[in-house]
Amino acid sequence: MCRFLAYAGKPLLMAELLTRPDISLIKQSYRARERAEPLNGDGFGVGWYVPEIDPTPCVITSITPAWSSRNLHRLAEKVVTPRLFAHVRAASPGMLVSEPNCHPFQHGRYLWMHNGTMADFHKVKRRLRASLRDDLYEFIQGTTDSEHVFAVFLNLLGDPAESYSPEELRRAMVSTVRQLDVWSKEAGVREPSFYNFAVTDGRSVVATRYVSDYTLEPLSLYYSSGARFECRDGACRMVQAEPEERAVIVTSEPLTELREDWKKVPKNHTVVVTPELNVRLSPM
Repeated sequence: MCRFLAYAGKPLLMAELLTRPDISLIKQSYRARERAEPLNGDGFGVGWYVPEIDPTPCVITSITPAWSSRNLHRLAEKVVTPRLFAHVRAASPGMLVSEPNCHPFQHGRYLWMHNGTMADFHKVKRRLRASLRDDLYEFIQGTTDSEHVFAVFLNLLGDPAESYSPEELRRAMVSTVRQLDVWSKEAGVREPSFYNFAVTDGRSVVATRYVSDYTLEPLSLYYSSGARFECRDGACRMVQAEPEERAVIVTSEPLTELREDWKKVPKNHTVVVTPELNVRLSPM
């Protein structure tokens, strides 16, 4: 299990999300509050967009724990971006701790992250890989279930070089989760799978909060929206404005103690952030 966050809005300094808040993502790497094991020290990754240069994101990954990376702290204080994906990793049992296994994963303009696990992935892996086009089969560099599922998503999406609407991205995401459930059933998997996925093309964001066993509770996922997220005099919060939303954060855990700023994504739902920064919640 891991922790992640996605940001879409007016250009924001990375540090306002990664290091400065009371419950920043870096603090969640060593003291997560909403999972039984508080440590997420098996590496980290950050992906961000600079649209005035090109639509392809810049991505850095490392097997260093986020809390001890001086370079991450330095970078966070100097980079401003309108779209950000960040992830701190807790490797699933048996998964290698290596840079190719660190999130977010990138393909062209797309970034992908996962918090959770596919139960008995080894039983499903052959079915999954056999479904992929040759180019996406060769795209996979690591050993995680997360990167393999990203390839399934791209395969179902169509041509990753094309542009897709937020609803088209959502439909591909829902189809991906349904296909995983079918393969797991065919393989005789009995344990539940937890799929908190997030994908972006640099404009829209689609995330899921899902568990395959409906009698269980999915892993935590929240969102916050408003005019801007700001940190002043050591205090951070989402500044509200109506009716236009100009900043949205989707995160495994609230970044601040101000619970009124954060809404929990309902069980087995998608959350879609449109290019206009509207938030849509839909059942899966």
